[in-house]
Amino acid sequence: MINILIGGDVCPNGRNLPYFINGDAGSIFNDLLPEIEKSDLSIVNLECPLIGESSPIEKNGPVLGAESRCLNAIKKAGIDVLNLANNHVMDHGPQGLSNTLQVCADNQIMTVGAGSCLAEANKMFIKKSGDTRIGIMAVAEHEFSIAKRTSWGANPFDLVSMMRMITTHRKYFDYLIILIHGGNEYYPLPSPRLIKDCRFLVEMGADAVIVQHAHCPGCFEEYRGSFIVYGQGNLVFDKLKPPYNSWNKGFLVRLSIEGSGKHSMTVIPYEQSIGQIGARRMIHKAEESFKADIEERSARLADSSYIEEQWLALCRDRKDHYYFSLFPGLLNNRIVKKINSYIPFIERLYTRKHLLRLENMIRCESHREVIETLLEKRRNHRQDLGG
Repeated sequence: MINILIGGDVCPNGRNLPYFINGDAGSIFNDLLPEIEKSDLSIVNLECPLIGESSPIEKNGPVLGAESRCLNAIKKAGIDVLNLANNHVMDHGPQGLSNTLQVCADNQIMTVGAGSCLAEANKMFIKKSGDTRIGIMAVAEHEFSIAKRTSWGANPFDLVSMMRMITTHRKYFDYLIILIHGGNEYYPLPSPRLIKDCRFLVEMGADAVIVQHAHCPGCFEEYRGSFIVYGQGNLVFDKLKPPYNSWNKGFLVRLSIEGSGKHSMTVIPYEQSIGQIGARRMIHKAEESFKADIEERSARLADSSYIEEQWLALCRDRKDHYYFSLFPGLLNNRIVKKINSYIPFIERLYTRKHLLRLENMIRCESHREVIETLLEKRRNHRQDLGG
């Protein structure tokens, strides 16, 4: 029997920071530590670069980073692999990612999902355990962290490239795990697109597909004999004022592979950075309730109408956020947002013609590529000028 343990987002910050630096794995992982120690292969997502000095990039969203010494607790815990395919790995540019890779290599901790160029980021991690060769592929949705042909970054979530990698490496692995950093934050269900893509990856040969990034525990399904997990939640990520209670809850995934080719999946619920340092298993009653909630949510995955309804509800709920995000300057401020909460007007400023034009620009790959290029060129031009 081979046991593989997969954990969600780890960010050495806040109240947990000194314990990471001091290598106090017991305080960080508490009673989850035995689960890590008895696994044949353990993997977690490192949600920030390990930096020698601050070199933040210009981006939308928070910039994360932790000093190199934070690896001490991760090493002491015996974690084997750090997934770097995420939206924060380039928060301190090539310098931050380069330092992360070097520090991990110096401490004999393997990495997957990021590198000095696209070819490096795209490399599959393969480890033999007993007679079974385990392959791990890690990808991230397109934000500000993605590698290009000659530039540093994370491996992009590109189905064509992923299929080519699976095809060319199929003879080198017996069991394939795909880690996806994507989905909608604070939403415990997958979008219809994400379900379609994850199931397709199973059809193409994945034995387990694990989606991370949403910062909340999600749900899971067994599809064609393989396992798909849509959101594990944060593993260790402190936040004094979490946006949702689910920020402090999550679950480890244990994949157990038998010699006959059979495999099973177990979830291990925990709470993290809530009242106490680090992550620890839930008490019995809380764990039962947590599992019941996840199983109930997971059972709804088979109902495509329900998934569609919930997705539309989420989109409606976040509509104004996206409208405001698309407005520059004056209209994108706290006072205007407050007025809109009492007297909704923002949507009326978008005519049908404007919405159709906007939809076409976003949906059409060719239009989107032109817009992204123009925006990136403008952003880079401003950076070059020190603006």
